[in-house]
Amino acid sequence: MADTAETVKKTIDQASAKAEKTQAAGAKVFRDSVEKSVAGMSELNAHSKKNLEAMVESASAAQKGAEAISQQTLAYSKKSWEDGVAAAQSLTQARSVQELVELQTAFAKTSVEAWLGAFNKTTELYTASVKDAFKPINERVTATVETFQAAR
Repeated sequence: MADTAETVKKTIDQASAKAEKTQAAGAKVFRDSVEKSVAGMSELNAHSKKNLEAMVESASAAQKGAEAISQQTLAYSKKSWEDGVAAAQSLTQARSVQELVELQTAFAKTSVEAWLGAFNKTTELYTASVKDAFKPINERVTATVETFQAAR
């Protein structure tokens, strides 16, 4: 009977040791999973914060571009109005039909040249504005693609 009691005690001790190992292994797996989840959430939060910052930077650049285009358009409109008034005054002082036609032709030529210059400048401002506005977003897309490629 002593042998049986001893065998039962050994069996219980072995079962307890295996149970403790199993519990320790389960606790380690759980701890590792929680740590990975927390690290993943932290990385996701950092990524989201950078995305939000890129959107704010993009909106700011777009606003600056719109302001520059608006100022350019306003300056052109003001100059065009002043030139038109000056041309009208000059046309009223023409002494002959020939002089009137020459003044009108000169005014038309300078008006078209001024319009083309303003159009080109506005186009350049618009292009630069779009480029500046999309730059932070493009950088974030590139960073995201690189992150996904690194995870493969």
